[in-house]
Order: sequence, then structure tokens, then C-alpha cells
Amino acid sequence: MIRKARIPDVKVVHKLLLSYAQQGLMLSRSLADMYECLRDFYILELEGEVIGAVALHICWEDLAEIRSLAVSQAHERRGVGRQLVQACLDEARGLGLKQVFALTYQPGFFEKMGFDFIEKSELPQKIWSDCIKCPKFPDCDEIAMSIRL
Repeated sequence: MIRKARIPDVKVVHKLLLSYAQQGLMLSRSLADMYECLRDFYILELEGEVIGAVALHICWEDLAEIRSLAVSQAHERRGVGRQLVQACLDEARGLGLKQVFALTYQPGFFEKMGFDFIEKSELPQKIWSDCIKCPKFPDCDEIAMSIRL
């Protein structure tokens, strides 16, 4: 079942994201940031267990970002990530957004979902709001991908 995240999910999702961050597969997020961005998150729950999470963060009037996509290792390669991203794309369409992007280390996954490779310079809203504060800036090694809705 895919649903919007709730307060009791925050620590579980934070732990899931932290496991990927420790492997260098995504940037870490603080617990405080998780609470602040709670409304951005979707959860995929199976038999009462959170097995995946993703966030849709609105950046501008026509632009949103898919962030913090993580699936528990026991449930990888079973379509969980695809379902979560699709929920974000459906919401983005419903909101009237025209473009959704992701910065990722897994470009093959997003390419299968219909995303195209883009230059990070095409995302000035992202660069000047978030990237500028990132410890990897300006040497970001994530791959920028985008889909037009």
C-alpha cells in the first residue's frame, strides 16, 4: 500500500535513508530535515512494514524533484521503487507541474521510467537553493535526469 508518510514513519524512513547514505549511494538527511519535509514523502508499506520511501519536493511553479528514493534491501528489484516514483509523477501531474527531475546514482532505473539525461545547469532553482549548501558542491557526481509531464 502506498500512502503519504506520517509522524511515526519518520525514524523508520530516516534509518532506511541512512543505510544508503552510509554506502555513499545518496546524500544523508538529518532527522530534523525529515520532520520538516514529512509532507513530501510517500511510503510503501507491506504487512505493516515500511519497505520503501520517496519524496516529491516542489522547487518552482513548474518543477519538482524526486528525492530520497530508498527501498529496503530485502525488497529491491520487485517494483517498489517504480511504484513510489509513479506515485510522485501522478501527484506532480495532478498539481499541474510540467517537469520532474532527479539527481541520482542509478540512472538506468530512471531511464526505464522515461527520464532523460540533462545537464545540472538546466536546474538553476535546485543549484541555488540546495546544491550550494551541499558538501559535494561544486564537484557533484550525481547524474541529473528529467521527465516532461
